[in-house]
Amino acid sequence: MMKRLSCPLVLSCVLGIALLAGCRTTPPNTLATHNSDRWQKDMATFAAIDATNRPPDNCIVFVGSSSIRMWKSLQQDFPGLPVVNRGFGGSQLADAVKFAPRIITAYKPRQVIIYSGGNDINSGKDPDLVYGDFVALVKAIRKESPGARIGYISSAPNPRRWEQVEKVKRLNSLVQNYCAKHNMDFINVFPLMLGHDGLPRPEIFLSDRLHMNEKGYAIWRGALQPFLK
Repeated sequence: MMKRLSCPLVLSCVLGIALLAGCRTTPPNTLATHNSDRWQKDMATFAAIDATNRPPDNCIVFVGSSSIRMWKSLQQDFPGLPVVNRGFGGSQLADAVKFAPRIITAYKPRQVIIYSGGNDINSGKDPDLVYGDFVALVKAIRKESPGARIGYISSAPNPRRWEQVEKVKRLNSLVQNYCAKHNMDFINVFPLMLGHDGLPRPEIFLSDRLHMNEKGYAIWRGALQPFLK
């Protein structure tokens, strides 16, 4: 006859299972409701580039929104490194999840640098849900490219969306904690883009007060150099 487990032992088992389940819990995200159809033309453009000039395996993929897409000096800023620009302006993290098999893991990257999240918040998404989309992207990358090093450029401050700064800080805090726990790089450009008054430095932005000029990208280049392998 099977022996009865004592109450303390039963409680210990239950708590252990609960803790294990908690470790595996995926934060809520917007993948089920987000529509990425508008980016099919951009994906076709990337496919056409790949057909004639495919990035080498073991490359470093930069993916994200317009601040990545507009980084025209990316290769010159990191000479000798196989950097690949796969930014598509206006995109959100859920879009990167959708197209990760086509523009990230298809290249068998050794490293992935992500800059995305600001457009998500600007569209009205809660920072906690945007964080869930980030976790989903990390899992999508690690599923197909488990050996790739992943880095996240913090969501940046800018004059045009300064009223959203507390939400941006919330997203950055969540992502930074996740990166620390999962052996990832959090590249914190946020404080580097502020002046002594605590506000975004106007001289590093274009006239739209949203995107960076060469001075802004010089800040990013310096922040990223220690993290690129």
